[in-house]
Amino acid sequence: MTDIAALTNLIKPEADALGFDLVRVQFVSGAEEPTLQVMAERPETGQLNIDDCAALSRRISVKFDALEEEGRDPIDYAYRLEISSPGIDRPLTRAKDFENWAGHEARINLVDAVAGKKQLRGLLEGIEGDIIKIDDRKAGSQETPLTNVHSAKLILTDALIAATVPVSTEGADEIEEQTIEEQED
Repeated sequence: MTDIAALTNLIKPEADALGFDLVRVQFVSGAEEPTLQVMAERPETGQLNIDDCAALSRRISVKFDALEEEGRDPIDYAYRLEISSPGIDRPLTRAKDFENWAGHEARINLVDAVAGKKQLRGLLEGIEGDIIKIDDRKAGSQETPLTNVHSAKLILTDALIAATVPVSTEGADEIEEQTIEEQED
């Protein structure tokens, strides 16, 4: 089993050096090869562009290669490295995420049930100290410590779309439309 905390401690300084906030590090074992997923963002936009992803990927690869050469390979088997931005329906992993995205719909999966429920879904009310507050659609206003959160993410809504500004729309007006006849040729 890969130690996510140790990997996070190796990756965070690389993200910091580029001025990025590390959102999440996780290992996903899929049908093909395992994938180390690193999610980061620019603090001012909440997003990364392709060049940002490439820069972070290079820094992590160089660091891991150097550790491997020293005989301290952090992952001693084949895997894929995937760098991404959190996206619009982003995971909520840090206290500041619950604060920054208050007023938006969220789904929170819990370690231990609150009001008899292991999942809360509704309007995120924010966080005070380490206590998350959410107005659950069925159970009403609920509170739980951040340490009780197994996973959480925003729900895609019109309000969230309106509140999320893309980093750049450059090139969006350059899309060529093809007719069905042109596609068949």
